Formats: sequence, structure tokens, C-alpha cells
Amino acid sequence: MKSDDNRNLLLAITLSVIVMVGWNYFFGMPKLEQQRQQQTQSQTAAPGQPGSAVLQPPTAGGTAAPAPAAPGSTVATGVKLPREQALALSPRVKIESPSLSGSIALIGGRIDDLSLVRYRETVDPKSNTIVLFAPSGAVNGYFADFGWLAAAGQNVAVPGPETLWQASGDTLRPGNSVTLTHDNGQGLVFTRVIAMDDKFLFTVTDSVKNTGTSPVALSSYGRITRQGTPTVLGFYILHEGLIGYLDEKLQEMSFADAVKAKTKTFAKNSGGWLGITEKYWASALIPAQDKPFSAAFGASGAATSPTYETAAINEAATVAPGGEASTTMRLFAGAKEFAVINTYEASLKAKNFDLMIDWGWFYFITKPLFHLMEWVFHLVGNFGITILIVTVLIKLALFPLANKSYESMARMKHVQPEMLAIRDRYADDKMKQQQAMMELYKKEKINPLAGCLPVLVQIPIFFALYKVLFVTIEMRHAPFFGWIKDLAAPDPTSIFNLFGLLPFNPGAVPVFGPFLMLGIWPIIMGITMWVQMKMNPEPTDPVQKAVFAWMPLLFTFMLASFPAGLVIYWAWNNTLSVLQQYAIMKKLGTKVELWDNLKSTFKRG
Repeated sequence: MKSDDNRNLLLAITLSVIVMVGWNYFFGMPKLEQQRQQQTQSQTAAPGQPGSAVLQPPTAGGTAAPAPAAPGSTVATGVKLPREQALALSPRVKIESPSLSGSIALIGGRIDDLSLVRYRETVDPKSNTIVLFAPSGAVNGYFADFGWLAAAGQNVAVPGPETLWQASGDTLRPGNSVTLTHDNGQGLVFTRVIAMDDKFLFTVTDSVKNTGTSPVALSSYGRITRQGTPTVLGFYILHEGLIGYLDEKLQEMSFADAVKAKTKTFAKNSGGWLGITEKYWASALIPAQDKPFSAAFGASGAATSPTYETAAINEAATVAPGGEASTTMRLFAGAKEFAVINTYEASLKAKNFDLMIDWGWFYFITKPLFHLMEWVFHLVGNFGITILIVTVLIKLALFPLANKSYESMARMKHVQPEMLAIRDRYADDKMKQQQAMMELYKKEKINPLAGCLPVLVQIPIFFALYKVLFVTIEMRHAPFFGWIKDLAAPDPTSIFNLFGLLPFNPGAVPVFGPFLMLGIWPIIMGITMWVQMKMNPEPTDPVQKAVFAWMPLLFTFMLASFPAGLVIYWAWNNTLSVLQQYAIMKKLGTKVELWDNLKSTFKRG
């Protein structure tokens, strides 16, 4: 290789390393630190915002309008309390189901205490269950409340955050609803019936009976409130924040964008839903799909400790003396399980509720791919084995295209000596060199671009599989075999501590930590990638040749922090490609130097 080529290669590799390390140091680490500081501040600072960001009274006979600075605070002021202390501030109705545990606060009538019974924080079965909702004023307050707004200009006492409700029972279970009642002493009796299924759905029916002598105009609402910014992953391929299907399209607003925008309204909706989503967990309001409603996203309070809200407000209704009005709204609060989400979408006719799961740009590939993986999983019972089987199925689907590609590459490898001779013969005349190469390709029936086709086709498949592994909760804590206890997490081993033999955590090393978590599966992937590239025709350009030689090593380090399931897929896919390519090269009589060298080495050994 010429000295200029060496210099260019060294420069390219150096710049790549600088970009990888620099991004982690100047962007990745500061962002994580900022998130930690925000979470700490939200746990200790007072909310400081007395009103709702998204509700205000409706006009008589009209629709409740989302707007900032409305009366009726949902945020308790003061220093944040430990969860148990905050729960003790109100009498409660217990929640018990196969999927959820928690309680309803009778002060305010809120669903503000939920834990996911079947999900834990780590793969350790003794670790804490996932806590979803927490009461106002607690660390990470997160809750849903429902109620009524009196029309502007009407002096009507409606239940608020300090209202004490009377309960018909002490425990809410699937099939055993609880009724809350409140008499405002001015001729209005409010009733709230809360029912739940055995998964993650609450049905809340609010009624008001007018026993007075004057008509009243009221509008019912549902609202989800989250106090403080949760720790988010911050990956561009995953949306975490406020979400909804409103105005006939998916609406997404990150927590940071909500703080900037303050309020975003959706005046007239016929069907849809809205809520707050994280990677695996979500809460969402699903209004009646056959009645119009207005909606809003909002954020209020200081930037260091904001309060986020999503609200759905039904049209105002006038309740005559002796009359009664009733509305029903549903609350989803739990894990984003594919089958459960699909069931709710169908049974409630909730428009595009499946988009609660972030399927990404390649929705048309990602969702069918997950369907396939789920079907295979039910046959074999292991998602790792499922990945291996689905990879084989994908290879079979692409077999004709891959065969043509490998045949073209085999022919190209067969004539490589002639290609090198042409390069040397016309070293100083690039035009003649290209013409001679094209004549050689035509004579040998070689398509130089054929090798790119399988790669181009696999890019969306690879990205779709990455999304499936990254965002679907079914992959969370899904084991493979041996040391892989979670296919959605990186390989936990590292060559730099001899795969756990040394008492040293490479991941704790500043800046370089993520690149030092080089586990067994990334190494296997790198080896299979190197073997595959060795079987391909080498580039005639020395710089390209050297860059391709380094690619397996660079990819080995880059994929070390990717989900183990994705790395297993890539390693297995490379292995199948090598076997397919070897069979084609043998069929065409193309010499496989790597294979022959390995066989001769083993024979000498």
C-alpha cells in the first residue's frame, strides 16, 4: 500500500474513533447527567404550579376548552414525600387484580397508586415490582383523575382535588366495581363507578343528578398528570413523552418539547385517545369513540420540575332540575403488551390504539415481523430460539435474490486476478481501467452491483428487528441460554475482565466504558463477519481493501452495546450467509482460499 493510502486509512480510522468517543463524552454522558439532575430536582423541589395546564371551564352549552391556568389544582405544594407517607394522607380503596395492585384515593377520587404485579425492575425475581402511578406530592407523582367542569359564569361547586368521596366498598377487583358518591350540598349529587378488567383497563362512569331547582351546564373530563420528568433513554428511534391519536393522526410530544410548547390543543375529535408513554409502560385516556371531545397536551411549572398533563374533555351538557347526565371514559394504565393493546383497540374501537407501541418508520415490516416472532415463540417457548428460526425464514424468503448475488460475487472472485492485472495495466489511466473492467464484467456475465442488493433489502429488516427487540415488552427480560438472561439488554460479559473472572467492571470506565463491554456474542458476530468478508472478492483499491479489513473489528465494538438478541441475529445470519456462499462457490468451481487454508491448518495440527 502506498504511503498516501496508509495515511488516508489512518486518518479515517482516527476520525471514526474520535467521533464515537467524542459523541459519548460531549453528548451522551452530559445528557445522562442532566437527566439524573432533573430527576433529583423533581424529587425534592416543590411543584410550584397551582393550576392545571390543560383545563378551564366550558362556556354554557359549549365545549370545555383546553387552556392554561385554570382553577382546580391537581398538584400539592410542598416538599416531595416518600411514597408511603403520601399514600397515608388519604383513606383508600384497594385495587387487586392478576395484573395490578394499588389503591384509589378517596380524597380527590383519583387512581393514583398502581404497581404492575407481573413485572419487576430486574431479571432477579426477588427485585421490586414496577411502580407506575404514585400520588400527588410523592416522589414521581403520577396519577389519573376524572371530574366535572362548571360552565363559565356558573357558581357551581364541583368535586375537586380535596373532595372526600364516600365508597361503596373497600376493594376494587375485576368483576367487583366500586361506587364513589359526593353530594355538593347545592342540589347536585355526583356518582363515580369504577370498574376494571384483569389486565390494565379501568372503566370510569361519572354521573351527576340535579336535585335542585335550576339547570346547570357541566362538562366531564379525564386527565393524566405526571409530576417531574422521568428518566428517559433519549434515543431518536423511541418516543417517550406525551402521545395520542388526535385530529386523525398520531400526535407525539417529547417531555422537553412539552415544556417549551406549554400547551397544545386539539379542538374537535371524533374518536382517538391520548396519554403519556415510556419505553415499556404507558397510561392513556380512551373517551367514548362515538362522541366528540376536545383534548390537550400541557406542561406547567419550573423547567427543573415540570408537571405534564394530558386531558380529554367531553362536550358540555345542560342538566335540568330532576335530570341526570352520565359519561364513560376508560383508562389504560400498564404494560404495552402487544396482544392486550390489540384487544383493546378492537373491543373499544379505539382508533389506532396499536400505535401506543412505537413500531417506527418501518411499521409495515416491524409489526408483521413481531407477529411472526410471536407465533414462532408460542411453538418453541424461547425468544432466542425464535430469533434463530425467524432468521432462517428470512433467509429462505430472500434466497433467490441472495443466490444471484452470491453467484455474481463468486464469478467476480474467480476473475479477480484479471481485475488486478487490468488495474496494474491501466494504473495511470482511470478511464481505460473502467472500460476494461466493464468489458470483463460483460464477458463473464457479472453484475458488480448484485452484491449490494441483499444488503439493501436487509437494512429495513435489520432495523425492524432492532425495533422489535428494543421497544416490545415481550422481549424485556426474555432469556436465551447460559449467560444471556435478557435478549433486550447487551451481552453482560466482557473480554476485558476475562468474561467475569477478574473483579473489574469495564463499563464503569469513563468515556470508553460502553466500548469495553465487549461480550462473547459480539466477538462471535465479529468473527462471522470477518469470515464472510474474506469469502467476498477483495476491492482492487488498496484503501478500500484496508477499510473493509477493519470493518469487522469496528462493528464488533459498535455492536457491543446493542441488544444481545440483535447481535445473535447478526451472527447467525452471517453464519447462514457463509454456508450459502460456500455452497455456491463450490458449485461454480471458485476456489475458497479461506476454507482451504483452515482445512490445511487443521490437518497440520
